[in-house]
Amino acid sequence: MLSHFKIVLVETTNPGNIGAAARAMKNMRLSHLCLVAPKVFPSADATARAAGANDILSSVEICDTLEQAIADCQIVVGASARDRTISWPELTVRECAEKFVAPEYRAARIAIVFGRESSGLKNHELDLCQYLLRIPCNPEFSSLNVAAAVQVVCYELFIASGFTHERKIGDKGADPLATVEQMEAFYRHLYQTMDDIGFLHPDKSKSIMRRLRRIFNRAHLDVKELDILRGILRFSQNHNAK
Repeated sequence: MLSHFKIVLVETTNPGNIGAAARAMKNMRLSHLCLVAPKVFPSADATARAAGANDILSSVEICDTLEQAIADCQIVVGASARDRTISWPELTVRECAEKFVAPEYRAARIAIVFGRESSGLKNHELDLCQYLLRIPCNPEFSSLNVAAAVQVVCYELFIASGFTHERKIGDKGADPLATVEQMEAFYRHLYQTMDDIGFLHPDKSKSIMRRLRRIFNRAHLDVKELDILRGILRFSQNHNAK
């Protein structure tokens, strides 16, 4: 879902930032990194900072100019912390992620461009961008390290794409979530158990159940967790029956 995004770094001075950006991308399932006239690359420092994201470094695209880097893109978003005299349509990083992970943009190649460590993007480079991207932060200290900025953007793309909802077979917590039908059976069981042990007051039973529903609905129980709770209820009922 994120294969149509291209991260572009312009005239990076410190090769360690290239490696750190590659690591950030791999953490968040992005893979297309493009470098525009990097000062030093390849570099052992970049490889070390990539911390295993060597596949991204080995497939990196290197261009002489930003125009070449974005030639195959339909949408270009330029990241900048500085105010500009001429205004561009602006997006926060979250707005950008939510906008461009939408299905209607999946056929488009989208470049997110980051400027130099010391001076960011120049105005003529922003002229090539349709949007200006801002990362909300402390207004008194708004200059982010370029790799840190890449991490924030990649994280928001990852979250907006919904990857966090994936579950792998065998992973802890991989049991499916309880269905509405299963939860309703649990609530009936819970009500009956509380009634059996004399916990419920006739005038307050509805409000208590409503509050308990809110608690368990917030928890998003999976089937194994629900089985544990119902086992506790059965034990309580059997113990009370004795």
